[in-house]
Amino acid sequence: MRRRLINSTLAVVLVVIAVFGVSLVIVETRTITNSAQERVDSEAVRLVSIVDSRLLGDEQVTGAILRNQVGPDRYARIELPGRTPIEIGERPAGEVIQATAKGEKGETVTVEEPRSSVTREVGRTLLIIAGVALLAVIAAVLLAVRQANRLTSPLTDLASTAERLGSGDPRPRHRRYGVTELDRVADVLDSSAERIARMLTAERRLAADASHQLRTPLTALSMRLEEITVTDDLDTVKEEATIALAQVERLTDVVERLLTNSRDPRTGSAVSFDLDEVIKQQLEEWRPAYRSAGRAIVSSGKRHLKAVGTPGAVAQVLAALIENSLMHGGGTVALRTRVTGNQAVVEVTDEGPGVPGDLGARIFERTISGRNSTGIGLAVARDLAEADGGRLEMLQTNPPVFGLFLSRTPLKKPAPGDGPETVR
Repeated sequence: MRRRLINSTLAVVLVVIAVFGVSLVIVETRTITNSAQERVDSEAVRLVSIVDSRLLGDEQVTGAILRNQVGPDRYARIELPGRTPIEIGERPAGEVIQATAKGEKGETVTVEEPRSSVTREVGRTLLIIAGVALLAVIAAVLLAVRQANRLTSPLTDLASTAERLGSGDPRPRHRRYGVTELDRVADVLDSSAERIARMLTAERRLAADASHQLRTPLTALSMRLEEITVTDDLDTVKEEATIALAQVERLTDVVERLLTNSRDPRTGSAVSFDLDEVIKQQLEEWRPAYRSAGRAIVSSGKRHLKAVGTPGAVAQVLAALIENSLMHGGGTVALRTRVTGNQAVVEVTDEGPGVPGDLGARIFERTISGRNSTGIGLAVARDLAEADGGRLEMLQTNPPVFGLFLSRTPLKKPAPGDGPETVR
């Protein structure tokens, strides 16, 4: 592209020089020729007037007297009636420029100038025009190279940016070039880079959330299956298998919930459900782990509460709080239900040392943890709670008290078009 830009610019300049240069040469040649003819005519008229004045004054007319009146490169012939012609200068050979003038006394003056002088002057003019044309070509080439670099360098840079995007480096460069069209392309590439970065972040976040949320249910499921393998009691096998199947269903719900929440965190499938059943389910699932740790998990508070939300998501939120108390807390873990206004509240507390004061306000941020853990569990739990219109808060730091607030009134379904736009 650079060579094409230079060649096209140079071609335009050469065409302009050819058109105007030839015209200028023709005009200058005519001008120089006419000027030389006018000089010779003027010389002849001037000599005739001098001869006339001397003849009228009865003065001598000789070559020595008139020699200084003729230019060095010219030849003059003065013919007087009844006298020998007077010649001044050397008569030129070849083509000449000639002028003849007649005086009042019958004299005739002829002035000649060699045409070679005109040719030399025309040649000097052509050299000047050629020099100017050469300077114009050099300037055009330099300008074309500069413009080509100005256009091709940004294109090379944009190609490098596109290649980086294709290789998995979505960092926007925010570089502009002062050319509207190229800046538009750069804007599009930067926007694409930001979208790709958000998509990659969402994918990595989904993978981390899935890994964290599935780890504990899979561990509990593994414990159930181990109990099945070591027992010969058919009733125990059936009971454990039933619980394991329920856990598998919850795992399926967790995966679907994570996928749905990754696409649109505000997309919920909230329904009215019995909060006691979810709490009972979590107690049964976590008691073996707490028993192995020599600790207890209990529930209290108001019974037979109806809440609005996704049962699987609520179970995952409670599981994250219970696991957090198992890993970082101490003593007995208590789940207490109560009602405040139009909300059902599940409080989860333990007898551990609590949360450091400097982490209290940031405990739900990702990668924030006081015990060198991943810092993902509470962040995912908060997102799950908010997806169905609930909220998860830390009510007290020492001892730690987490509160899950759920609405008791069915949420109003959004009208068509109210949701966020989905780009496919």
